[in-house]
Amino acid sequence: MKKNSRLATGIAMGIAIGTAIGAATDNLGFWIALGVAMGAAFGQSLMKKESEESTDD
Repeated sequence: MKKNSRLATGIAMGIAIGTAIGAATDNLGFWIALGVAMGAAFGQSLMKKESEESTDD
């Protein structure tokens, strides 16, 4: 999988989770922003893990 798509996948997952929590708590703006931030961090960690695994070979 391309490195950029890992980041995009993480952000998309964060937006989805943030939207669900935001709708449930009636604080959509906060949770979408938090979801994007957490998703970007998750995607970045996936990219780092993938690059470390490829350098080990």
